[in-house]
Parts: sequence; structure tokens; C-alpha cells
Amino acid sequence: MNRLRLEASIVETGTLRYTPAGLPVIDVTLAHAGTSEEAGVARQVEFSIPAVAIGPISAKVMALGLEKPAQWAGFLAKKHRNSRTLVFHITALQEFEKDC
Repeated sequence: MNRLRLEASIVETGTLRYTPAGLPVIDVTLAHAGTSEEAGVARQVEFSIPAVAIGPISAKVMALGLEKPAQWAGFLAKKHRNSRTLVFHITALQEFEKDC
């Protein structure tokens, strides 16, 4: 199974483009900072990851804007067929509720 879920914010957004089939595509960079447990010890984790949203989810990604935390779901795949670089393909996102 290839599933990835994380809490992150968009720190960089590319230009909206379209596939030859007419699907909207947006490239973004997501950044995560938090604490995870490893071998019973809390560990500070910070990273950024290239991500892409294809199809209807791209509108949700563009509407979210920069630096707004959200919960992201998707899968990892090679950037290109012969590439070693991985890209996070976004399939769902949930914006965090704002405190009133």
C-alpha cells in the first residue's frame, strides 16, 4: 500500500497548467514541522516535499493559499518514469477549522 497522510502548509506554488486531456495541474511545495515518536523517544521532524494536485483537487489546493495548515492525503510516485526523485500526489485535503 502506498498512502501518505501528513499535516503541512503550502510554502511555494507553481503556475496552474493543464494536461493534454485538459485536467488542471498545480505543483506546490509542502512543509511540515512537528514531533514524532521513534523507539519511544520524541523526535523533532521538519521537512519540505514537492507535491502535485491533478484534476478537481487542484482547485481546493489553489484556494487554500500559502502558509495555511491542512491535513493532506495521497501517495508517492516518481517525478518522471526514469527519475529517482519522489513527488507527493495529493488526492485529498482537509483544511483545519478556524477557532472563533
